Amino acid sequence: MLKKITSGAAAGIAVSIGGIVFLSCENRYVGAVLFAVALLCICLKGYALFTGRVGNIPQAHSKDDVETLLLCLLGNLLGTLLCGVLIRTAMPAVAEAALTACQNRLNQTAWQTLVRGLFCGMLMYLAVNTYREKNTLAGIIFCIPTFILSGFEHSIADMFYFAASGIVSLRAFGFIALVVVGNSVGGMLLPVLTGGFARRR
Repeated sequence: MLKKITSGAAAGIAVSIGGIVFLSCENRYVGAVLFAVALLCICLKGYALFTGRVGNIPQAHSKDDVETLLLCLLGNLLGTLLCGVLIRTAMPAVAEAALTACQNRLNQTAWQTLVRGLFCGMLMYLAVNTYREKNTLAGIIFCIPTFILSGFEHSIADMFYFAASGIVSLRAFGFIALVVVGNSVGGMLLPVLTGGFARRR
């Protein structure tokens, strides 16, 4: 159990680094491309990222599979919280950028947030699944900038942004929960459409 949580925390830290470089770049296109370093490192090192694994649930949905996924999400949360607190004290300019980004996110309607999370979940599934099945980084390199520049919501990245911004409220928690749901539905949608909902042999 501890190993699953720490692997998730490592993935959360990697995503946080991607978020830091994105918030630090004046050019959003450059920042979007550099954000891909997070998923590149996560896939190459085998860290446990919730949005990269939730797409496996349609084929592997035993109690242990779901428990592992939830522990992964907990680890992601812990990793992003740690990085957010550190960045808020060490890099005020990044924290200020995170605050602006989070305030804009809280102005979205619940439906907008859910849909943005859904499309991000689909792109994350495509990025990670392409890497696993085709042994290529092309999906990661193109899907990550695509979801960022499209304005889609990634739950783990948003955890870092809110931690760095210093915003702690029920509204912020509700926002993250909606993005988690959207990412989950989006991540599972394509494998369900193409392979059905069956236990992997």
